[in-house]
Amino acid sequence: MMMGLGYLQFFGYFLRMTLPGSLARKRAMAERAGDMERLRRLGGVVPFDVFSKVQRAEWDTLLFFYGVVMCVGGLGFLGYLAVMSDLLYSQWGPTNANVALGVISAVIDNIPVMFAVLTMQPDMSHGQWLLITLTAGVGGSLLSVGSAAGVALMGQARGMYTFAGHLKWAPVIALGYIASIFAHLWLNASLFDVYG
Repeated sequence: MMMGLGYLQFFGYFLRMTLPGSLARKRAMAERAGDMERLRRLGGVVPFDVFSKVQRAEWDTLLFFYGVVMCVGGLGFLGYLAVMSDLLYSQWGPTNANVALGVISAVIDNIPVMFAVLTMQPDMSHGQWLLITLTAGVGGSLLSVGSAAGVALMGQARGMYTFAGHLKWAPVIALGYIASIFAHLWLNASLFDVYG
């Protein structure tokens, strides 16, 4: 994220440095053509500044994702992810582990759960990778706190969308969660090889 913002800042610097020459050329062309409307629009051009755009973003959301990456990286560095990977994918099996991680993503946001699985790099078939993607995404919707979108919506729609209001729909979402797993296992059976 920080590297991307850095690249944007360099691009913004390039645009600011080239703006006066570009505006002078365009002004000369508009004056020769007698286009007063274009001249008026060129007078309102301001240099590109990435940080003026980013300052309107939700910093708490950006810092949340940055913190997730740092925390999961720390857990991997300390060896906890290797222990979890062994427990989940070696002892429980990939299908049971992926279904359990989907349920866990209802309480822990699905982005850290998915990033942790990607960091673990378990030996799984293509079908299992699709299954963890499905379970983390749908499982994150079991509770409103399971996804950043649900948390953001609760913050924006105070009183209209609440945790208890979402909880009324949890049984229906759970049925959809179970049905989606069985549908995936049935429709994509050919994608599950020796890893299971």
